[in-house]
Amino acid sequence: MPAEPNLNRHHLAPGQPDVLAVENASAARFLAEYGAGPGAPVVVVIAAFDEVGSVGPVVSSIAATICGLAVETIVIDDGSTDGTAEVARHAGAMVCRLSVNLGQGRALKVAYRLARQRGAQLICTADADGQFDLDQLPRLLAPLVAGEADFVNGSRRLGRSEASDPIRRAGVVFFGILVSLLTKAKITDPANGFRAFRVEVTESVPLRQSQYQTSELLIGALARGYRVKEVPVTVRERLAGSSKKGGNVLYGFSFARVVATTWWTQRRAGRVTG
Repeated sequence: MPAEPNLNRHHLAPGQPDVLAVENASAARFLAEYGAGPGAPVVVVIAAFDEVGSVGPVVSSIAATICGLAVETIVIDDGSTDGTAEVARHAGAMVCRLSVNLGQGRALKVAYRLARQRGAQLICTADADGQFDLDQLPRLLAPLVAGEADFVNGSRRLGRSEASDPIRRAGVVFFGILVSLLTKAKITDPANGFRAFRVEVTESVPLRQSQYQTSELLIGALARGYRVKEVPVTVRERLAGSSKKGGNVLYGFSFARVVATTWWTQRRAGRVTG
């Protein structure tokens, strides 16, 4: 297996945690507990922050075998203070606990790293809040197993959304149009965290965002020529707790920033035009 890429260190303000040190220490503890493989060919990764009320049922709903392939689950506990890690472990997940909250993007980056080290071939992502129907995982994995795609994105616009907030619903449409225009690919739901992809996608796409990272991986995959397909999925109301994404204005602004930054970075690298 090739050596893991070195993660960039950040300039640290007084009192700011050393992100790389936190990630490396957490990954080392995980590998000491569970080993570096061989693991299952399919890994479902879930980043969780204070989701004690929902993470257990989410983990328990993941089948042991999907599309004829064995499945294991890795939960990255992103500095929770409410017992999320213990509940996830009791439900059957392998748990990697970050000592401080680094953000969903950084947590998922650690999860991808661990999935690679355990020899995964395919990675699925889901949220810990119960908004996704994990019985729909075969929809995401089937095109990968059949060799029809490298990256499968779940789409609530092709499927169904139970969200009652009209602003959030309009935002999904707006960002779908924006990402489609920028990438010249038909994308309807770039903010959907329910997706599956070949493990090599996470090795070749630079991941720098600490939050709102769904578009970063998607745009990066498209820029590198990976075959991207969307399939219909259901997005439900969360099982418990409240969203960590902030209000509509903050979420919309932050997501737009990530879309623009990622697209511009890829364009400067000569991977996208227009």
